Amino acid sequence: MADLFWPGDHRARDVLSDEAFLAAMLDVEQAWLAALVAADVAPVRARADLGGLVGPGDLPGLAERAEAGGNPVLPLLALLRSRLGAETDAAHWLHRGLTSQDVVDTALVLLARAALDDVAAHLGAQVTTLVALVEEHRTTAMTARTLTQHAVPTTFGLVAAGWLGGVLDAHDEVAALGGRTLPAQLGGAAGTLAALGELLPPGHDPLALTTEVAAALGLAPAVPWHGVRSPLTRVGDAAVRCTDAWGHVARDVLTLARPEIAELSEGAGGGSSTMPHKANPVLAVLVRRAALTTPQLAATLHLAAADQVDQRSDGAWHAEWATLRDLLRRTCTAASQTADLLAGLRVHPARMAATLGAAGSDVRAEQRSMAALTGRDPRPTYLGATDALVDAVLHRAREVTP
Repeated sequence: MADLFWPGDHRARDVLSDEAFLAAMLDVEQAWLAALVAADVAPVRARADLGGLVGPGDLPGLAERAEAGGNPVLPLLALLRSRLGAETDAAHWLHRGLTSQDVVDTALVLLARAALDDVAAHLGAQVTTLVALVEEHRTTAMTARTLTQHAVPTTFGLVAAGWLGGVLDAHDEVAALGGRTLPAQLGGAAGTLAALGELLPPGHDPLALTTEVAAALGLAPAVPWHGVRSPLTRVGDAAVRCTDAWGHVARDVLTLARPEIAELSEGAGGGSSTMPHKANPVLAVLVRRAALTTPQLAATLHLAAADQVDQRSDGAWHAEWATLRDLLRRTCTAASQTADLLAGLRVHPARMAATLGAAGSDVRAEQRSMAALTGRDPRPTYLGATDALVDAVLHRAREVTP
């Protein structure tokens, strides 16, 4: 996909693109048709390779015709049946027992899973890079800052350990949605499975067939969740947990890379169209952009979830699709950019030491006041428990990447 409005979007590759959405909808229809054949509902002659019938060239027409029914499934089915041949068994049994929401929702879950897999890979790389950064700089002294002002001495290793803790939180939330935990949505017209119950021979359990379809798609079986949108809001929340963590990294880099501070710098800064001396921290800027915009997208998913009504919502359901696309593409893009930002980050210990030295005795005021309460002289070491804190975070990180 090309997106001049979102530099770096190419890093998300095919995540939630129109082509990927089309392929996912076809996967759902294919798995359902195969299940009907396997259950002896549809004859063996109904088998067909749906993926070979439509392709990217059909997208403009499908998108235009989707307006008439409010979703892309209706024109897709019409196109598939026309190319299968209206009188064929495959055309006759295609989609029987499903509804358009089943196809859209399950396709979205498939696409979300692929996006989260991509994010998880980048999170793993970030953890590895941050562990090395923390270990290298666990004794690199610098000035801690609170409310923009000098506070007390700290180490850059502990600062990076704070970044690592946020990334580990994001990793845990994404991992919780991995594997076969994301649910398929297969409920029929109003989530009752009534149509499938009519199609199956007497005594057959409709939920058993939906479980088989979910397994074929690599998803978790679930009762229909037409009006319960927590599967998608959980995905949105996990995405925002990631961009929150990366936004913290980016904000610190942007602050510490200012020329008057110069304690950090990007490995390959961007240029300026008019000022050749500049090396802008472009990756940090773009990561911060994602962190500033993704929470509102997740909020839209929650708003749509709260506005559900009846057994298929009038507008709230439709509001989710493009929202989830933008949220996950921006998250995948920021995941890649953050991995590159951390891998190329340059730390300037001499500058950190100079800033700490220039702060004078003020940054040890807390230490002196605490020592006075005990009646003892201040200890010669002034970094508190930073080493133990760093070890605690590193221990947690090694559970993720031994």
